[in-house]
Amino acid sequence: MKKTIISLLMAATVAVPACADGIFDNLRYDLRAGYNLGGTAPMGMPASIRSLDSYKLTPSVMIGLGVYKPLTEHWGLTSGLRLENKGMNIDATVKNYHMRIVRGGQSLEGMFTGKNHSEAEQWMLTLPLQATYTFNEKVCVKIGPYLSYVRSHTFKGDAYDGYLRVNDPTGEKVELGTAEGDRGSYDFSDDMRNLQWGVMAGADWHFHKSWGVFADLSWGFTGVFKKSFHVIDQTMYPVYGTIGVTYRMK
Repeated sequence: MKKTIISLLMAATVAVPACADGIFDNLRYDLRAGYNLGGTAPMGMPASIRSLDSYKLTPSVMIGLGVYKPLTEHWGLTSGLRLENKGMNIDATVKNYHMRIVRGGQSLEGMFTGKNHSEAEQWMLTLPLQATYTFNEKVCVKIGPYLSYVRSHTFKGDAYDGYLRVNDPTGEKVELGTAEGDRGSYDFSDDMRNLQWGVMAGADWHFHKSWGVFADLSWGFTGVFKKSFHVIDQTMYPVYGTIGVTYRMK
């Protein structure tokens, strides 16, 4: 028995470095920089959101290091690490939309009808792991899961130009105006998750030996808010597209 254990340990001592050498052989690295465009939204437009009135671009940037490991002539794995900012700035018209607001120092919760302005910002570290198919030295496509650690997050806004029915659709009617002191404000930043995961798909095209462009789409499977958060009835998922440039280092 002792001889068997010693033999297994010796085999593992030889096999592990050999396996590690294989894993880290032929790695290709690239630097990536891009712009994120998208937002946090429910799947499908609920009846309580009547229209999306405006969408403003925010400084949502991404920088990262990509690592590609070829497995066969065409297939491989792509991973890496990204530091990215995902933001949103929208105005919408809503009806009977469940909200919790603060107005004149008083906290109110109920069904809101009127205009809603929302701003969101998240700074995160993202780790993707994608199966990659390379057509040639210039073009590849990839898809796989990602995991994000959200280092800081903000979700706040205003309800205005309408009214709030306290507690339910037949409750006390509270008018909300357009002036700053007449609006109802909210801040749900402390109710946001620190971990998100989902799927990311994309494509790269290298027009030069070193330089190229890429486009990615990330679709979150977890909402941006914690499970204990029930103010907004719908689960809000992060859905973003990214376009940018890539530089091959090796």
